[in-house]
Amino acid sequence: MTSQNAKKTLLPHKIGDTHIRLLRIYKTVIESGGFASAEIELNISRPAISLAISELESLLDMRLCHRGRAGFSVTNEGETVYQAALQLLGSLETFKSQVNAINRELKGEFNIGITDNLATIPQMYISRALTKLKNRGPEIIVNIRMIPPKDIETAVIDGQLHIGVVPDLRALSGLNYIPLYKEKSLLYCSKEHPLFSKDNTKLSSEQLAEFDAVLPAYPQAAEIKQQQKKLRATATSTDREGIAFLILTGHYIGFLPTHFAERWVKDDLMVAIQPEQNNFITHYSAIVRKGARTNLILESYLEELNSTLK
Repeated sequence: MTSQNAKKTLLPHKIGDTHIRLLRIYKTVIESGGFASAEIELNISRPAISLAISELESLLDMRLCHRGRAGFSVTNEGETVYQAALQLLGSLETFKSQVNAINRELKGEFNIGITDNLATIPQMYISRALTKLKNRGPEIIVNIRMIPPKDIETAVIDGQLHIGVVPDLRALSGLNYIPLYKEKSLLYCSKEHPLFSKDNTKLSSEQLAEFDAVLPAYPQAAEIKQQQKKLRATATSTDREGIAFLILTGHYIGFLPTHFAERWVKDDLMVAIQPEQNNFITHYSAIVRKGARTNLILESYLEELNSTLK
């Protein structure tokens, strides 16, 4: 007959992904010293973290940590669970590394979608990671598509692209985002334009609006659109190269990324107009589909990309 004082089994016979997820959250909370810091590290809300810890405490039938006005602290049981979690999660990583090492031959196609004219951006995270990937898998076939951001998002979600690089205009629930670049843009005119040889630092908004301007026909963040509204739009372009073409005619002013315009600025073919007032920042991220099937080439590329970003 079973004794009433016998300890009950706290965990199920099979530990699944849900339990591992709770333990990872708990580990981060302990190492961060509380919920507030863990919120940044985990990129999930504090209520979600609190719910996860409560769920783990309910599962284990024990108090793991104290939180409240008195501050955050770990109980004795919580410290024991933390040490056990370290062993379990460490073993999982070791198993993953050993299994992956059995066959690390990288073969197949790798499909990337990129917004136009990012090749001249100084950080070159995408190309540097590609260099490392090709060193690991010389037989990999890389396919790059230069298409609009919306098409990149759709192709990544549909599985046509493994990864994409897009400006941060919106956050789609089906995608994971990896921040990459901060791109600065200035307002430019060419050598043939009337503003090239003048002191353009003292121009009023009204005076600037007297000149023809080329504006982008592709999506822009709301704050960027607001700045461009003060210009007199008499031309549009579907990409930045088209904007550069029209600026170089001498008839138009327009915004270009500084890294893209640098070649013409160095040759005295373009100049920035009131750079302190006319500028904006565009943020770019790499996107991958949430819940995508395991792909060794994509995993390897993300490893190299993350190492490049550090």
